[in-house]
Amino acid sequence: MAEPHKKRIAVMTSGGDSPGMCGVVRAVVRMAIHLNCDAYCVYEGYEGLVQGGKFIRQMQWHEVRGWLSEGGTLIGTARCKAFFEREGRLVAAKNMILNGIDALIICGGDGSLTGADKFRSEWPSLIEELVQTGQFTQEQVDPFKHLNIVGIVGSIDNDMSGTDATIGAYSALSRICEMVDYIEATAYSHSRAFVIEVMGRHCGWLALMAGVATGADFIFIPERPRGDDWQSEMCDIIRRHRKLGKRKTIVIIAEGALDAQGEKITPEMVKDLLADKNGLALDTRITTLGHVQRGGTAVSYDRMLATLQGVEAVKAVLDATPETPTCFIAINENKIVRKNLMEAVKDTKEVAAAVQAKDFDRAMSLRDHEFLDQYKSYMMTTNVHMDDGEKVPEIQRMKIAFINVGAPAGAMNAAIRAGVAYCISRGHEPIAIHNGFAGFARHHGDKPIGAVRSFDWLEVDSWASKGGSEIGTNRELPADSGMETIANLIEQYRFDALFLIGGFEAFHAVSQLRAARDEYPSLCIPMCILPATISNNVPGTEYSLGSDTCLNELVNYCDKIKQSASATRRRVFVIETQGGKSGYVATLAGLTVGASAVYTPEEGISLDMLAADVKHLKEVFKKDRGQSRAGRLLLVNEKASKVYTAKLIADIIREEANERFESRDSIPGHVQQGGVPSPIDRCRAVRLAIKCIEHLESFGRRAQNKVKHDPYSTVVIGIRGASVVFTPVAELEETDTDWPNRRPITSHWAGLKDIVDVLGGRNPYPKPEHKLTGLKAKDTKRGLR
Repeated sequence: MAEPHKKRIAVMTSGGDSPGMCGVVRAVVRMAIHLNCDAYCVYEGYEGLVQGGKFIRQMQWHEVRGWLSEGGTLIGTARCKAFFEREGRLVAAKNMILNGIDALIICGGDGSLTGADKFRSEWPSLIEELVQTGQFTQEQVDPFKHLNIVGIVGSIDNDMSGTDATIGAYSALSRICEMVDYIEATAYSHSRAFVIEVMGRHCGWLALMAGVATGADFIFIPERPRGDDWQSEMCDIIRRHRKLGKRKTIVIIAEGALDAQGEKITPEMVKDLLADKNGLALDTRITTLGHVQRGGTAVSYDRMLATLQGVEAVKAVLDATPETPTCFIAINENKIVRKNLMEAVKDTKEVAAAVQAKDFDRAMSLRDHEFLDQYKSYMMTTNVHMDDGEKVPEIQRMKIAFINVGAPAGAMNAAIRAGVAYCISRGHEPIAIHNGFAGFARHHGDKPIGAVRSFDWLEVDSWASKGGSEIGTNRELPADSGMETIANLIEQYRFDALFLIGGFEAFHAVSQLRAARDEYPSLCIPMCILPATISNNVPGTEYSLGSDTCLNELVNYCDKIKQSASATRRRVFVIETQGGKSGYVATLAGLTVGASAVYTPEEGISLDMLAADVKHLKEVFKKDRGQSRAGRLLLVNEKASKVYTAKLIADIIREEANERFESRDSIPGHVQQGGVPSPIDRCRAVRLAIKCIEHLESFGRRAQNKVKHDPYSTVVIGIRGASVVFTPVAELEETDTDWPNRRPITSHWAGLKDIVDVLGGRNPYPKPEHKLTGLKAKDTKRGLR
């Protein structure tokens, strides 16, 4: 009996390059091989498909080792005029059949993916023509009757409708924010203004998100021109900022920026206006960032996105039938999904058409919810001193206390800045509680030490890019500080709401405060938690502020370690990650650096597991002859085992290696908390903080009676699946809190560990018999202590 036709899947990159494309190729090649398919790479995009021959190569597992840390695309991309014509597509079809390829995964922009869909729709007629012209027999083409194509969007502009992010966009945003942060230092020193031009001919995503992340004074994007008199609007805002005492002015302009009449706005026009001696008379410079935005290696998010979308693309190819419309792999909030390609391309083109037609409301409506939220967030946090008409009536104005609880995490300050801006814009009074509940509790008696005070806008305006916590934070809980003291202080200061930013301790704190409401009526105020912890272990959310910053730090650290390991050829590094009893950081870092194995508290570690991994490493190095430059990394969470620490694992490997190879342990420690927060953390901090204050605002002043019986008076804001949701703390206590291990019972990322093992080439290993088990609140009273 003849063997069934083995599926051959090809991957290619097309259009403009973007960081993360190499991660897509690696994921597709390895997942295809894992699923018993042959993997091919088409070099130089569609040009390679038309040229054939050496441009279409079968790939082996080891050939994509180390690709995650490479920028651009190692298989090349090129424009191809020939593919625009049917004759060129006919040659491409012939080359695919000659190589036995019947499925194609394409990473590129909307133009590249549109060409792919056209290629698929023409495929049957192309095959028929190849038979009619005698280039193939009917028997030869029978296995290739249908072509399956899946798209992955690689574009730094993030201009594809239907997905929150395209591969490379956040890496480009990271470059922009890094440059703006540098420029701000010199702008402050000389009290200058800088006009910074970023990419985005038809899409203002980069300019918008950079404006949100850096706290720019003014932005220009194609989809939403400012009013008819943008000159006066910009000058009024900047003049007011200068009167407040700001020494620097940053204006970010997308290269496709337009005015309300659809006329182009150039950086020179903006510079001339700012420097006009009859107006602001600012010393103004222009910086055009250009192709530096495409450069460098991919940030953690793009590596994760590229890997998960590459894996999903292979599955989509294998699931497809002749009737399945061409799909592309998208991400909505935190969920990888398949979507109709041509519908998304149509919507994308409609945005450009709406901009050209000066129908800017429609252009904005065609962007995703996050884009709209971020634009609203930017306008709210930049133009903070609005007219009284924007403020709520005086009787509805609230005193909202801000407090950080737990360890420092990236973008805590950005969240506070956004919340303060919203409060001031609406007429509320934002109050800072310094140094957590410990600082709050010490602020009483005849001589208070200044732990409670109103925020000053000029002070917080510069916090967008600052790491750590400017108002301080610690892990002390209200019960430790003295619940009666905390309740009395809340009553004394007549707080109407409490906004907490922090990790599991913040969740635990609100749980305690909620439980104490019957005894202390002053605690009957709305409370909202914005999760911020590198461990990402707060119930009610799949994402916490600071976790992306942490992963970026780990990626940079591991890239350097891997460079050392690859230079010596025969070295294994065992790296200890933070994360408490949550394996999120170790798992996601393992996914984004290509770890050979990851050890987490959820799974635990056993001697048999280590024996299997050491045996695998010995087999790997036995076959290796020194040609491979890729180092080997193992990641172990700090709490994965009480016995098997990173040092001990490294010692075991070294002992078993018999000098065939060597091992080292490395501990990045608190470096993982990061310095400057990542753009993702900054932007999400702004967006989520404003939603939190809006939620608190909905309860109004002196709402004790309403609050006491409303489960939504104590909530966690979170990203869950494809949505941003508020979840009552009481509900999470009962259904999704593992109190002893300080983490959610359900881990949305648990399945990612299997992908790490598959793509890392880890051999099957025996699962540990003893691992940490989750307990609900009803099984323990610890949550109420």
